Amino acid sequence: MSSTKPESVINDKAPSATRRDTLSITDNRTGRQYELPIKNETVRALDLRPMKVNHEDFGLMGYDPAFTNTASCSSKITFIDGDKGILRYRGYSIEELAEKSTYIETAYLILYGELPDKSQLADWSYHVTHHTFIHESIKKFLDGFHYDAHPMGMLISTVAALSTFYPDAKDIFNPESRRKQTYRLIGKMPTLAAFAYRHSLGMPFVYPDNDLSYCGNFLNMLFRTTELKYRPNPTLERALDILFILHADHEQNCSSTAMRCVGSCLLYTSRCV
Repeated sequence: MSSTKPESVINDKAPSATRRDTLSITDNRTGRQYELPIKNETVRALDLRPMKVNHEDFGLMGYDPAFTNTASCSSKITFIDGDKGILRYRGYSIEELAEKSTYIETAYLILYGELPDKSQLADWSYHVTHHTFIHESIKKFLDGFHYDAHPMGMLISTVAALSTFYPDAKDIFNPESRRKQTYRLIGKMPTLAAFAYRHSLGMPFVYPDNDLSYCGNFLNMLFRTTELKYRPNPTLERALDILFILHADHEQNCSSTAMRCVGSCLLYTSRCV
C-alpha cells in the first residue's frame, strides 16, 4: 500500500482559546475546593485521592461498577466513533486500508505504527506464513471435544494450550521472544479456527498451504474437500481480507479490557487471545 499517513485526530473539535480545561469541585464535607485538570475529556481518578475529611482517610475514589464510564488507557492504535462511522488504525482510515491494503499489512501497521515497505512486508509475510502449522498433538487435543462443542470455546482452549508447547513464551521481557510469539499467533490462529470448524462438521483437518495468501489459506483449510490444489474464489478471498481488516483491532472493548487485566499477571493466555 502506498499512501501518506494522515494526522491522527482524537477530537474533531478544536478547544476554545478561552476555555479552561479544568473541573472545579467543592467538597461539602470539608468546604475545601479542588481544581482537577481535564485531558481528553477525562479526569484522573487519582486526582480525587487528596479529597479527605481527615488525614487518616484513604481519600476519595471513583465508583464505577462494570467500568461503564471509565477510561483505562490512552490508545495510539485505534480511534473509533461508531455514531459518525469513523474507524482509524494508527491514523489511517478504514476506508483507505480496505481499498489499498491487506490484512497482513494492517496487522503490521497496528503492531509497529507504520505500514511496511516492500522488504519489511516480505520479511513479515515470510515469518507469519512459516508459523501456520501446529503440533500434531494439538490435533489430539481438539479431538477430545464433543462434535457439537462451540468452535469459539475450542479455539480459546486450544490457544491457551499452546503455552505447553512453547514454554519460551513466558520470557515476556525478551523482545525476540515476543516477536516470535507474534509470528506464531498470527500464523496459527487461522489454522486453529479452521480445525475447530472442521471438527464441528466431522470432517478431516486440512493442513495449511503456504503458497496461498493469508486469507486464501484460511479458506483452503475451511472448505477444501477432494481437490489436489485448492483455488480460493478471488472475490471471496478479498472480501475475507477486508473483513479481517475491519476486525483487526477491537479498541478498548470488553475482551481488550479483560486481557489488559490478565496481562498484568504476565500470563500466556493474555498474550494470545
